[in-house]
Amino acid sequence: MPGDLIRIVSRNSPMALAQVERVRAELAVLHPHVRTEVLPVTTTGDRWMGDLAQVEGKGAFTKEVDAALLRGDADLAVHCMKDVPGDRPIPAGTRFAGYLKRDDIRDALVDPQGRTLDQLPRGTRIGTSSVRRVAQLAASHPHLECVPIRGNANRRLEKMAAGDADALILAVSGLERIGRMDAVSEVLTLETMLPPIGAGVLALQCREDDTETTDVVSDLGDPATHRETSAERMLLHVLQGHCNSPIAGYARTERSGELSLRAAVFTPDGKTVLHAHEWAGRLDPATLGTSVAVALLRQGARELIDGIAH
Repeated sequence: MPGDLIRIVSRNSPMALAQVERVRAELAVLHPHVRTEVLPVTTTGDRWMGDLAQVEGKGAFTKEVDAALLRGDADLAVHCMKDVPGDRPIPAGTRFAGYLKRDDIRDALVDPQGRTLDQLPRGTRIGTSSVRRVAQLAASHPHLECVPIRGNANRRLEKMAAGDADALILAVSGLERIGRMDAVSEVLTLETMLPPIGAGVLALQCREDDTETTDVVSDLGDPATHRETSAERMLLHVLQGHCNSPIAGYARTERSGELSLRAAVFTPDGKTVLHAHEWAGRLDPATLGTSVAVALLRQGARELIDGIAH
């Protein structure tokens, strides 16, 4: 961090840049003397519109961002935690300095006619490339047809308007960040659509040797979000979930302060669903994540995940 300047690297999409603006605004409140600059990069995942499994999976959204940080072109990277791969460690020489207070973790249906999911007629084409969403829709609404659609939320809305899909399922937090909650016809319950691991969490990544930047940005971290994310990430790591794994779940800090973790693993057709739900008790977040993952592995999650090409 040269002087009082923090250079922030981010994906060059409207949503990613909106996320950076949130970080800049929160930094300005806590550290008004610190200036910020934004270094936007276009990632492989942003350029590629096919199956992510063919281009490093979710890592396609983080590789170029990580490289800019490691080269020293930037001091801070802002990631959507749900896009950070769980089956391998983050790049050597970097660490997460903190996680912002969590946004809404739910998904939303975007239907131009304002219908709910239960009101959609047979054969309605739902635009989504998420294996997690496809599996859950196959289980709960098998009469609907999922069609692949990629791109940032703005682009997906444009593709739907052009006729590529009849409706979409998108993250509430993403629609909030780009100011498009007006497009939502129904916010789906967590029972209807379990979220991805890391939903609604923005992670602040720094170089390990950059203690100055780390000290400044760690002040933005939310302790409850840190505990929830630690549990979820350990679950994903133990399961060795990849970008084609229909894994869903979320940790929640109860009013009592105790942490709980609910998770599920699906077959892509939604016909097999493995569930686990535990409370931390005396367990630390990482141990809770491991415990829930082991409960799923005992039910056959390893064979299910390994049986899906990636």
